[in-house]
Order: sequence, then C-alpha cells, then structure tokens
Amino acid sequence: MTTHENRSHTDHTHQAAEDAGAPRPGSLELGRLPDGTRQGGYGPETQSPWKSRPYHHPAAGWGAAMAVGKVVMRQRLPIVATKSMFTMNHPVRGYDCPGCAWPDDPGVTLDICENGIKHVTWEMTRKRVDAEFFAAHTVSELAEWTDHALEDQGRLTEPMAYDGAVDRYVPISWDDAFALVGSELRALDSPDQAAFYTSGRLSNEASFLYQLMAREYGTNNLPDCSNMCHEASGRALTASLATGKGTADLEDWAQCDALFILGVNAASNAPRMLTSLAEAVDRGAQVVHVNPLVEAGATRTIVPHEILDMARFKTTATGTDTLQVRSGGDMALIRGMAKVVFEAAETDPGALDHEFLAKYTDGLEEYRALVEATEWDQLVAQSGLSETQIRRAGRIYLDSQRTVISWCLGVTQHEHSVDAIREIVNLLLLRGNIGRPGTGPSPVRGHSNVQGNRTCGIDHNPGEAFLQRLDEVCGITSPRTHGLDTVHTIAGMHAGDVKVFVGMGGNFVRAAPDTVFTAEGLRRCHLTVQVSTKLNRGHLVHGRKALILPCLGRTELDRQRTGPQGITTEDAMSSVQLSNGHRTPASEHLLSEPAIIAGIARATLPGSRTPWEDYVDDYDRIRDVMSRVLPGFEGFNRLVRQPYGFRIPQPARERDFRTPSGRAEFSRAPLHDVLPDDADVLVLQTMRSHDQWNTTIYSNDDRYRGVKNIRELILMNAKDMRDRGLSEGDRVDIVATCRDGSQRSVRGFRALEYNVPRGCAAGYMPEMNVLIGAADYSTQSDQPLMKDIRVRVSRSA
Repeated sequence: MTTHENRSHTDHTHQAAEDAGAPRPGSLELGRLPDGTRQGGYGPETQSPWKSRPYHHPAAGWGAAMAVGKVVMRQRLPIVATKSMFTMNHPVRGYDCPGCAWPDDPGVTLDICENGIKHVTWEMTRKRVDAEFFAAHTVSELAEWTDHALEDQGRLTEPMAYDGAVDRYVPISWDDAFALVGSELRALDSPDQAAFYTSGRLSNEASFLYQLMAREYGTNNLPDCSNMCHEASGRALTASLATGKGTADLEDWAQCDALFILGVNAASNAPRMLTSLAEAVDRGAQVVHVNPLVEAGATRTIVPHEILDMARFKTTATGTDTLQVRSGGDMALIRGMAKVVFEAAETDPGALDHEFLAKYTDGLEEYRALVEATEWDQLVAQSGLSETQIRRAGRIYLDSQRTVISWCLGVTQHEHSVDAIREIVNLLLLRGNIGRPGTGPSPVRGHSNVQGNRTCGIDHNPGEAFLQRLDEVCGITSPRTHGLDTVHTIAGMHAGDVKVFVGMGGNFVRAAPDTVFTAEGLRRCHLTVQVSTKLNRGHLVHGRKALILPCLGRTELDRQRTGPQGITTEDAMSSVQLSNGHRTPASEHLLSEPAIIAGIARATLPGSRTPWEDYVDDYDRIRDVMSRVLPGFEGFNRLVRQPYGFRIPQPARERDFRTPSGRAEFSRAPLHDVLPDDADVLVLQTMRSHDQWNTTIYSNDDRYRGVKNIRELILMNAKDMRDRGLSEGDRVDIVATCRDGSQRSVRGFRALEYNVPRGCAAGYMPEMNVLIGAADYSTQSDQPLMKDIRVRVSRSA
C-alpha cells in the first residue's frame, strides 16, 4: 500500500487483461476489450496498460500544444485546423467555439484552447456516416460498439429513419421526415405528451424558434441540459437578486482584489479562464480555489498565447490558496466566512457596507442572528476544513475591496445547492460586492450557448411577463401550465405519459442520470427524433419509430435563400455575439437547425400563421422578432454586428433589484448536514476527464489527473482505501443506495489513490451515471445529484 505522496515517485502500470469483469449485455454496454475485459468505459477500446501518477506540469502550455498537434494530425486537418484557430472566438468575422461558454477576449488574437481545438476538429472530420454505412450495420450491431467508436465514424450526411423490419436506419427525404414528426405530434391526445429537449449547442435564433414552435403547439415541455447543470444557479440568483445570471463580466474579473473559485475544473472545462486567473495573480489579487480535488488549473499555467512565456517555459501561478472542502461543504465554508465578517464588524465599522445594506438589502438582521448562532464546530465538521482555514478565507475576503465569487457544478449538483448559492450571494452583500466594478457573483456555464437557450425562452417554467410578450408579438396563445424538466421528462417517458421525444442536439441517454431507467423511457416512446451532427448512443436507444436528422455544424457555411446567415450565442457573462461559419458543409443534404425546426413546425401546425419559411430565408427576421420579445435585445441586428456584440443589460448589475421587496434578499436557510450517517459510506462525485467534452470522449486519458488508458475507476483517499483493505489498482464494486431505497452498482472498477478528503470519492461521467437513481434529484432545483452519490466500495469478488 502506498500513499498519494510516495506515489509521486511511482508509475503504477497494470495489464488490462487481468481479472476480467463480467460484461453487461445490450446497447448500454460499457466499453469492452475483445477478450471481455473492461477499462476504457465509454471511451475507445484499448489493450494498452493503464497508468496513474500525479501530474506535476503546468496547465496548458506545451502539454496542451502537443495535445492539439496530435489531435489535428489524427484528424488529418493541419491546414484547416490552423486557419480555424485565427477565426474561432472572433465574432462577426468568425465563429463561436462550440465548446465552453467562457467569454471571448478582444485583446487576444489566438483566443483558443486545447479542448476547443479538439471539439472543432472532431466536428470538421473528413469521415462520413452515410446511407451506405447504415446499410452495412444493424442497430443491434452498432449497439455493441463503444461510444467513442460511434462518434469516431464521422459526420452524419442525410436524414435517416429506423426500419424495425431490418433493424437498420434507412434513408428518408426531409419532407417525409417532417411529415412523420408532424403526423405523430398531431395524433397525440395532448401536446403535453411530447417533450422538446435542448442541448447547449443550439443558437439563440434556433432556441427562439424551437420554444415558439413548442408553445404554439401547446406545451411548455422544454427540458434542457441546464436542468442538469446550473438550474440551481438560476433559481438562487433569481430569488436573491431577481436575475437568473451572474452580474460579473471579464472586466470585473480584471479589476477584483479577491477571486474565489468554487467547484470549478478550469483547465479542462473552461481552459481560457486560466488567462484570467494568471493575470489576477500577477497583479497581486488573491485567488482562492475551493474544491475537493486540487485540479491542475488551481496551480500554475503557461498561457499559450504568451509566446515569450512559452519559449522560456515561464509558468504563472493560477492560485494563491486552495481549500479542499468535503463534497457539499461549500455552504459551511461560506457561512464561516460570513461569521468572520460579523465578528470583525463588532470592532471595525468598515467590515460591513452599512450604506449599501441599508439602501439595497432586506433581511440582514435575521441573517446575522442565524450566522452568529452557528457554532464553529458545526462549520468545521460540515466543510471538512479547520477553523484556521475558514478564518483565513474570511480574512482574505475582509481585506479585499472588490471581490468576485465564481462557481460551477461542484456547487450546483447537490441537494441543497440553491441554499449554498444564496449563501454566496449573502456573503457578497455584506460588503457591497454587487453592482460595482470588480465585484459580483459569476457562475461558470458549461456549453457554449446554454445560457442563451434560457434567455431565448427554453424554459419549462416560464414567467408570465415573457409569455404575454411572446403571445402579443407572435400572435399565438402560449400554454400557462408548467412543463416538464429533464428528470420529470424521463419519468414521463417511463410512465407512458410522454410519447414523442425530440432532442435538439446532445446525447440524452448518456447525459441523463439513471442510464437504464432513461433508456427504458426512450424505448417506450412512439417516436424519438434526434437532431445531430454525429452518431451517438442516443440514436441506438430509440422509440418504436425513430429519426436521425443531421444538421450543420457551428463551423460550416449556412446559406439560405437570401444568402449566407450568421447565428448568435450568449456567453457565461451575458455577452451576445455573432457567429459565422465558413467551411463547406459536410454534406449537401444537411439543414440548419432553424430550417429543421421550421420544417417540423410547418408539418405539425399546417394552419400556423407564423412565417416559418420567411424566418429560415433570413435570420435577421428572427432577430427582429426577438428584439420585440426579449428585454435588452432592442436593436438586436444592429448591436450584434458591433465588434464582440453587446452585453445584455441587467437591472441587478445597476443595483436595481426587482424582487418582491425591491431589494436584494438575504436568505436564511439552515446549515444542512452533508455527512453520511454511516462512516462506511462515501460521497461520490461524477466529473469529466480532461480528454472529454460532455458525453464526447476523445481518449481514455486524463492528463491533468495523471491517469492514462483507463476510465472505469474511482479516485479515493488513501486512508479510506486502507480502511477497506484496498491497494492501488484493486478491482472494486461500487454500490449506491438511492433515495427510494433501491440499489445500483458498477463492478470491476479500479480503485486509485488520489488527493481527496476523507469520506469523498470521484469518478467519471457518463460511466457512473448509472449509479444515480430516478429519485436522486434535488428538491430545491430538480437537478440530478451528480456530486452527491452515496456509495459503498468493496473489493470485487
């Protein structure tokens, strides 16, 4: 048995063929080796030995540059990929990266990152999945392929329909495909028997048309990927500040004195953030990372566009302190910091911003009493930190005149995530850190337009003001009943209440929790429709009837009747920019997302007065309508053609808090118990590897965590492993007990020592999504508890 510290001198290598695990049958099979053993999960099949050793190099820099070179050469796109680097994330003249939602930096010529290049070259591949491919492979055969192998076949080229008689997808014309969707939707007893899912890749224009179609049809069943990621952020910020978004932007990040980063893996999930972190440290700001895992992005970096630094191998720190909270312990840390502020206020009148608090907030005294009544022993136990560590963080906050607090899924995917995020806002309010330069809450959104989806109406629970305006401008009558979000759509499909599922992008069966339950629900549908660019598992887990409708990619030229069209996206900091693809489309048979939506709408709503065809002919016409419906979009077509577009106005950013009280609201939630009742139970969090984007897995490696050639693993504290009699690399069974009392398990995974707090563990999604039961979602946000899975780990039999 070795500890994490002395593992740094050891390269643990094991042969894949050792002690084979039993494969599971069917189309949800994990990745398999030819001899039946498993190690790659949903990644590529491999017989290479797996390795695990700590990563000691800086994030980005030459490691990222070499990784980009390998990806480009693997896809055989050296010239095309190089040219794309100079247009990616340059609005108007170029296209918005289809990866993360980090804002574009106007001062950077190469505003790119390793994972963005992977994402783009994966889309620009020369490989094709055409009718000939589908004729050669049955769905049952394809279901046995790994997820990586499916996507690696290349771009979809024409619409396909499932033929159960031959168990194959066969070609179908676009007109016939639209007619099939229309006939199935019109045949339903109620519009609420259909659900219209959205992934974050959908543009603002397509999002607006999609929700318009669904509401004209008669349902608010608009589940989206935000339901699984940042739903808690929207609900918390709306309750506290009457805005569903963060108020900070890149300028605020550039001006703050202190930056707290909670539950964020920057180097993999938003790599361009490393530039902002390094610049903050360089100018003397305090940058505190809060995470159960010490991620590479929290240590140091070489920023790739700093050519001299690259040439000299000069690294820059990306953090000044790291706090390893236990999973779910963020709220206790933040409350402890608030306690430090209130204690300081007893002798220091400047500790609180009394003028701001009196003029703009409500509920201060009740919150003060709650914080003062919270004992330090409770804060220490729940956070997993010492009192000294919490007090140090509180002192950093007190010493800062301008503070930004940022967070991601490490905070949002817990039972009490709404309360935790409202606690973050409480702390910011105490010192007036909202509505002035260098301050504010700043959630890190994942997919490139997931925030824009919600802005443009993808919302299962829309406000009345939005619906009234939509109805008035578009001449429809929107339904007023709440629709289904992601977890309730899955339950509806399973119960037979949702009979048609339309997926606009994404890989729903892999992204959603409770993989088997989700698959069963999809198979019970009368019709499933997947709008996609590449083949994925969602095409093989389908309803009685199924369609694959291929669309243009973000990098491709979208030419309509009036000429080339641009689409828009919104980044994580509320800036909207124009994106123009220039590449020749992968197939002449591809349609744009707006064209596909319009085709479905016309077939479903033959009497519709909405000018669907006119909208597709010229996207400016869509934006003109959006400018009349969406607050802050007035003059949309003009504003978005400015260099780097425009930032959507936010009243809360101007200290105009449109809550029921007209003030920013302090929350008064109790400090929740996040500790398992049984010491044998670990709290498992799922996460992405570095060589992965959402459900797309490029390889079985996770460079920044020192893992190679393996995905079926669980990262554990060395003492937790020793308590269970485990050694490095032992095969283990992981059993989760769900809220409804049922149990789910994965078997034959490898246990690897890692620097995580005692009682905590981590593993990859989507391989571990199967452990999350249908009832395992937050009662506050309805988000699946992907960072709060209660498991027992034991040696495999």
